[in-house]
Amino acid sequence: MFTEEMGSQMGQVEVVTTNNTGLGVDYWADRATDKIISVSADAPPAIREQAEAFKENVRSVMTYYMKQAILSERTTICGTLSSQGQNDIAEIIRRI
Repeated sequence: MFTEEMGSQMGQVEVVTTNNTGLGVDYWADRATDKIISVSADAPPAIREQAEAFKENVRSVMTYYMKQAILSERTTICGTLSSQGQNDIAEIIRRI
């Protein structure tokens, strides 16, 4: 028998669903930014404002480079498919 006491160590659980798609860049940029930067609710107002502005800037940079990475990966996939004679599939992916 296995027993574990969780007590106050239990965290929040978040469930996100989509319909026939993956989660978008904005979702992942938000998650990454929240993991990288957290701002204390107890921080002095001036410091909190500066930290929130910095966090938004990081989120914007994360979003931009994630989009660039996705485009680069699609280019690689399309090139690989085209070189294998799968031009129709490559074109479908290129249009997404």
